[in-house]
Amino acid sequence: MINKSSGRVLAGIFLATFLFAGVPAAGSGDFQPVLPGRIFQFPQDYGAHPKFKTEWWYYTGSLKATDGQTFGYQLTFFRVGLKKPDQKALSAWQADTVYFAHLAVTDPQRGVFAFREKAERGALGLAGAEEGRLDVWIDNWHLTSVGDEQHLQAAKDGIGLDLTLTPQKPPVLHGEAGYSRKAAAAEVASYYFSLTRLATRGILTVGGRTLQVTGTSWFDREFSSRGLAPHQKGWDWFSLQLSDGTDLMLYIMRLKDGTIDPASSGTLVNREGQARHLTLADFTIKATGSWKSPHSQATYPAGWQISVPSAGCTLKVSPTLADQELHTGGRSPLIYWEGQAVIQGTCNQQAITGQGYVELTGYAGSLGGRF
Repeated sequence: MINKSSGRVLAGIFLATFLFAGVPAAGSGDFQPVLPGRIFQFPQDYGAHPKFKTEWWYYTGSLKATDGQTFGYQLTFFRVGLKKPDQKALSAWQADTVYFAHLAVTDPQRGVFAFREKAERGALGLAGAEEGRLDVWIDNWHLTSVGDEQHLQAAKDGIGLDLTLTPQKPPVLHGEAGYSRKAAAAEVASYYFSLTRLATRGILTVGGRTLQVTGTSWFDREFSSRGLAPHQKGWDWFSLQLSDGTDLMLYIMRLKDGTIDPASSGTLVNREGQARHLTLADFTIKATGSWKSPHSQATYPAGWQISVPSAGCTLKVSPTLADQELHTGGRSPLIYWEGQAVIQGTCNQQAITGQGYVELTGYAGSLGGRF
């Protein structure tokens, strides 16, 4: 995230810098800061927030085809402001915003991970995001909603999604009522909420096949005007959906000296949708293995033991495929690992299984020092 436990917004600023280098960009001080006390409104806050510099709409999920094959997917749209929100464009051709998106599909049975991306200026209708409702697009990639249902469409070079998502729980506010701190400095924060469990149905295209699929998705929304703190290197982020109906979001912000930022935190969501904030003292995450990328030569943790004592949970989280490393385009590619995982363990002495996604940034070079 740009200042999130994920690489979403950082990726946004990065690509905006290199893909749209000729467009003068406004600094973070030109945009509205993130402060405690915001009152969220739904579904209005699913829409764009142009007074903030960066934001993303982030979907991950586990899908099952009618023949029993299983898949993971990620679809993320990013918006990055390039000029002051109140500064008028000089012409219809002038971009005040850049949009880009990442699409990835994991096929663990065939050992295949496929990644595609799109980027476009927010001018001439090429890309955009409406305020007050979910309507985000880049060319023919599109996020929309009708009532409570959300619709995702994206396809490029042999992989694609056409999915309908129905929330099974209400929106969850992370951190302090949606104010999610990422460092000791109060301004290094985001507004952050999620729909942690959405019933999913539709069509998946992968490997020349078009498959009817069903499954479960996770939807993250963050918006902010600040990047990483100077002493931060990256983050490990987890979204976990357990078989007893519990959902768990955790992130640890890693510092350049090898320690963990005390601002790291998480959220536990019970099966009824009630959320509880977790501080770093409320959970532990221990890597159980590692994987060295043959592409970037970076070494990532691969497999984790996660404990949340207050929930009575001890969980083993395992990637469904070792190589789920993403490489973006541009003059200086951004490289990070984001992939599907499966879960086994116990909660309150009962056997638990589950599924989820993990994002790992800052292992293939530090992100924080670039911005």
